[in-house]
Amino acid sequence: MTFSSPTPADAPAVQRSSALTEFILAPNPGPMSLDGTNSYLISHPDSHEAVVVDPGPLDEAHLQALASHARVVLILITHRHPDHTEGARRLHEITQAPVRAVEPLHCHGGEPLNHGERIEAGGVGITVIATPGHTSDSASFHLPADNAGMGSVLTGDTILGRGTTVLDHPDGTLADYLASLETLSAFAGSMVLPAHGAVLPDIAAITAAYKAHRLERLAQVRMAVESLGGTPDVGTVTDAVYADVDPSVRRAAELSVAAQLAYLRAQAARQA
Repeated sequence: MTFSSPTPADAPAVQRSSALTEFILAPNPGPMSLDGTNSYLISHPDSHEAVVVDPGPLDEAHLQALASHARVVLILITHRHPDHTEGARRLHEITQAPVRAVEPLHCHGGEPLNHGERIEAGGVGITVIATPGHTSDSASFHLPADNAGMGSVLTGDTILGRGTTVLDHPDGTLADYLASLETLSAFAGSMVLPAHGAVLPDIAAITAAYKAHRLERLAQVRMAVESLGGTPDVGTVTDAVYADVDPSVRRAAELSVAAQLAYLRAQAARQA
């Protein structure tokens, strides 16, 4: 199969992220996507084939750069949000590589992913890890042979390179998210390869920090509810807990508060 690719002068830069991965930063920066989506290419140095994780937006130059860097044999999706999936169908058309995701809606020529599944592609072993919480369909990908045998994990939006993750309530839940952090903490020593932001050195340290932050915010929400009295709405609690939040991420704060309130209600129901 032949296809046109951008000239070297126009091609987005390929950046090395680990021994077995590189990424191309998609041109979609924003308050929620930080510098843009990191579209990863997984490949053993001796292989001429690659796996793409999260093709990103429907941007032709970006997708052509992914397709021209190596022969793409598989496309994996971490979760359903458009900044990860919008370009998937087009990259499938360009490369004929199957697209696999947890949700069948985002699969093109491929089967849905299964938790614990082992994939061999691009000369690399990849294990699928279910990590719901940000969204119900969120998955991470563990590369045990990466990072001098310490491993790496492509975490999608479950862990970011900076800041914290939004819980896309009601699809994303705090109970699921805390459980997913516990799951990922078992891969101590593995690098974190996030879909947004910089690579992080140790997943155990970052999951511990994320958990502490979530529990601190939960305590703040609980205190706000108690001080406000009655059953305050999401907006009122957000005003109390995220008083200084930038307007560009106000909606994200409200989603996270809604998830925390649902978690507290479920706790109260269990104790009643």
